[in-house]
Amino acid sequence: MTRRFFVPRDAAARAVGADKVAAALCDEARRRGIEIQIVRTGSRGLFWLEPMVEVETPDGRIAFGPVRPGDASGLLTAGAGHPLYLGRPEDIPFLKRQTRLTFARSGIVDPLSLADWRTHGGGRGLERARSLGPAKTLEEVTKSGLRGRGGAGFPTGIKWKTVADASADRKYVVCNADEGDSGTFADRMLLEGDPFALIEGMAIAGLAVGASKGFVYIRSEYPDAVRTFERAVLLAEADGLLGGEAGFDIEVRVGAGAYVCGEETALLESIEGKRGQVRAKPPLPAHTGLFGRPTVVNNLVSLATVPWILAEGAEAYSAFGMGRSRGTMPIQLAGNIRHGGLFETAFGVTLGELVDGIGGGTRSGRPVRAVQVGGPLGAYFPRALFDTAFDYEAFAARDGLIGHGGIVVFDETVDMMRQARFAMEFCAIESCGKCTPCRIGSTRGVETIDKIKRGERVAANLELIEDLCQTMKFGSLCALGGFTPYPVMSALRHFPEDFVRRATAVAAG
Repeated sequence: MTRRFFVPRDAAARAVGADKVAAALCDEARRRGIEIQIVRTGSRGLFWLEPMVEVETPDGRIAFGPVRPGDASGLLTAGAGHPLYLGRPEDIPFLKRQTRLTFARSGIVDPLSLADWRTHGGGRGLERARSLGPAKTLEEVTKSGLRGRGGAGFPTGIKWKTVADASADRKYVVCNADEGDSGTFADRMLLEGDPFALIEGMAIAGLAVGASKGFVYIRSEYPDAVRTFERAVLLAEADGLLGGEAGFDIEVRVGAGAYVCGEETALLESIEGKRGQVRAKPPLPAHTGLFGRPTVVNNLVSLATVPWILAEGAEAYSAFGMGRSRGTMPIQLAGNIRHGGLFETAFGVTLGELVDGIGGGTRSGRPVRAVQVGGPLGAYFPRALFDTAFDYEAFAARDGLIGHGGIVVFDETVDMMRQARFAMEFCAIESCGKCTPCRIGSTRGVETIDKIKRGERVAANLELIEDLCQTMKFGSLCALGGFTPYPVMSALRHFPEDFVRRATAVAAG
């Protein structure tokens, strides 16, 4: 009897030796005359246990991890007594506490097997959308309460309706997979672990708004994701899921490393072959988008969630969450954290639960001092704000952002003045240069923080930083310059001692 082993091909698992583990299992099985089958999957998202290998048994899959190539010999016949034995993956506390809707298949299926995808519920959402028709499909998405998972949190149904109501000879669906925020990897995990979920979601969006063409814009730093998704598109075309009879095509475009191209209008400029610069709004992309046509621009997670909503119904999805934040969010735990990985859960869990209860505190063992939520433009929250619920409005009320759901943890050794400087420096480097507040303001921000660091006119320069942040926040064309003040001002507000103490020490020296 052939025994099946499931080894992740996700980039995070490959980075710590998953390919070598798969090869070692094959070599050892061949040497001992044991028949095995290796199935390469995506990741379950428990990164501290990668490579996590699962073995098929009569009682279901059993997980072992983290597995090294030298463990292959013992793993071929391993049981509960093995030192790397983890039991059923679903029973591991990190997974057991999750509500996996968007990531239900990640780490379970062969990402390039349409048969595996369909066996695990793939295609049901598109099938129902076709039976409902465009108007009813649009109604389902609107009723679900789904909001953009890229950071802005704009209601997906409203955006789709704007495009659906527009009159044009051609419309487009664009997937923003330019995942550039620090501490985020949800887009990459889906592209590598369940690419057909995105294809299905984009096909549903096309049906709902009357678009026959889609583009997926993927960052160049994700070569594995690009290869996997391009292969998935070819398989979908051969299957009839995409192409002429399906009435919807997808084209993949790869970025060139610009962070600003995560902004929807800069992304559209890049797809059109131009320099990635932000467009002034209005007009909105929903009215005048790609190639001047009405365009739906959604984050990858938003689009990949749509199939579940259509398959299970809007009410089932909206039953999760709190307030205006409905459904689930794939939260990505990173930085100095013991249990880093992807945790999909309903909105409403507190920041403290995520960092301490689920993430297990810092990897260094030192106390947590700050967490940054929402990427490099997100605010720094101290422990005093750990009672904040993971909810768009709750974070906004405390001058924070959820962003793409990334949480980066810092222990007590972090220098918050250095982090504030980094925010300004990052903005200066990544600015497209189109607007003055972002282009010049960020450079002046770096210079001013350096003056504070040297102890020069500290009080006056701290006041200048606040004034500069106000100008950038309200005067920038897009969120790059507009959101840079969040990490700077939160560092000043919650950790003022790092600015005053350093400056005082320099003056005293």
